[in-house]
Amino acid sequence: MMNLGAEKTPGGETVANILLVDDQPARLLTYRAILEPLGHNLIEVNSGLQALEALMKQDFAVVLLDVKMPGMDGFETAALIHDHPRFETIPIIFVTGVHVTEFDRLKGYKAGAIDYVYIPVVPEILRSKVAVLIELDRRRRELTAVNKQLGESNRALEEANSALQLEKTRQLEEINGHLQKANEDLSRTNASLETEIRERIRAENSLKEAVVKRDEFLAMLSHELRNPLSPLRNASHMLMQGETQDPKIVWSRGVIARQLKHMIRLVDDLLDVSRIARGKIVLLSEPVAIKDVVGAAVETVQPLLESKRQQLVVDAADETLLVRLAQIVGNLLHNAAKYTGDGGEITLTASGAAGRALIVVRDTGIGIPPESIPHIFELFTQIPSERASTSGGLGIGLALVRALVELHGGEIRAESKGQDQGSEFIVSLPLLVPDAPAAITDSTTKPEGTMQVRRNILIADDNQDALESLALMLRMEGHEVVCASDGEEALALAGQRRPEIVVLDVGMPKLDGCEVARRIRAESWGRGAILVALTGWGQDVDRRRSREAGFDMHLVKPVDPATLCDMLVTQ
Repeated sequence: MMNLGAEKTPGGETVANILLVDDQPARLLTYRAILEPLGHNLIEVNSGLQALEALMKQDFAVVLLDVKMPGMDGFETAALIHDHPRFETIPIIFVTGVHVTEFDRLKGYKAGAIDYVYIPVVPEILRSKVAVLIELDRRRRELTAVNKQLGESNRALEEANSALQLEKTRQLEEINGHLQKANEDLSRTNASLETEIRERIRAENSLKEAVVKRDEFLAMLSHELRNPLSPLRNASHMLMQGETQDPKIVWSRGVIARQLKHMIRLVDDLLDVSRIARGKIVLLSEPVAIKDVVGAAVETVQPLLESKRQQLVVDAADETLLVRLAQIVGNLLHNAAKYTGDGGEITLTASGAAGRALIVVRDTGIGIPPESIPHIFELFTQIPSERASTSGGLGIGLALVRALVELHGGEIRAESKGQDQGSEFIVSLPLLVPDAPAAITDSTTKPEGTMQVRRNILIADDNQDALESLALMLRMEGHEVVCASDGEEALALAGQRRPEIVVLDVGMPKLDGCEVARRIRAESWGRGAILVALTGWGQDVDRRRSREAGFDMHLVKPVDPATLCDMLVTQ
């Protein structure tokens, strides 16, 4: 057994043993380069079994353990280490190159880990964490020695009491003095431990702040992506209005429309993930027929099915559910189409029984490896395969499906017989038991006899492409349109033209859209105007802010051009 403490580092500290466990020699070399400046003894092994053998031979102050190793992985190795009474106090730092879910993090902490380090490793962070753990190990050993000394002092006190009549008063005072010193040392050690606990609490708070910043970043990212998508969607809409027989132009217009729809879907999924992570999604319960929701979901995936010549078989019952279902079914269908080759078959069945709705999506695609099934619903997880004819994506579709299903009080599971055997996703959701039959109407049906109405419209947006494309589109519909590039210009034109409808971007220079709306509402002519907020921000707080500023509507970019035109006609 190696005697720790026999050697000293150049800084005068006791040399400690550090165990580096990784199956990749390049990473071990990286860890050595980072940690050698600390001056401690570095022991390298390539597997969990070798790590256990090394621990039996000598003591270690800290173990740096790779999570993903062949054979025995990091979690199993950590559990075996901490199951041994001799090693249960050794601190373990997990090193991982993949996203760690909250479940995996809890699993790691139960196995004995106290921290995670992500690849690529930041040298200063790893070095500082290891240095702190070595210092904690040194203090733990000192505390053990103090406790041992305290025990010895207590035994000496018992012996002194048994021979109290034979011992001199001076000897008893000396023993009490030793006991007092030991208690003072213990108090100092406890104070040090309290300081460490406070440091850990601060670290946890920092982690929470990092999660908040991540969600804020996702919201900002989706907003910044919506701004360029808005003029692109307007331009695509106008391109689709023209008549042409040129097959290249027809093909190009179809590509632009499909890819824009895909990009908008990705942005919406990003924002939904951020909302779910912060508990910001609120579900409104209303009766919905399974057939209607399935039909809406199928419509979203139809272009992808046609492009890959895939056959979709749908069997949907007429039951009514207390759920919002289209996004769940749509994401499952997109996932099935993505991992099913050209000419494959996808089957969608939806039925209700025993108070539950059962939705099953089957495909004849590449299947799911058994080791991937437990992780298939985790955020940013994808199934790597050369047989997938469509690759890419953010790996958030299935994670979003699981979150929405659980919000509805339902369950979802995935099944597959393995490679090239296809896959099956089963969703179980609660059925609605209505008090009275619910009348299901088609809200998209336009009133008969709707006539084109010419509107006097003001548009303001600092994005020139978005401004010009929307203005051109509305002029093509027969409306009278004036444009402004900032808040001050918008307010001046509004005073001159007194438009019926004012469409304002919220984030404009000089005066933002909310301030322009407030000033228009303050004018006598502006009280009857229709104010529309057109912005990339679509969270609840943004909608509340626009209502308070006086807006009648809050539309999130990119808005479907046909929907916008129909809305303006009906106002």
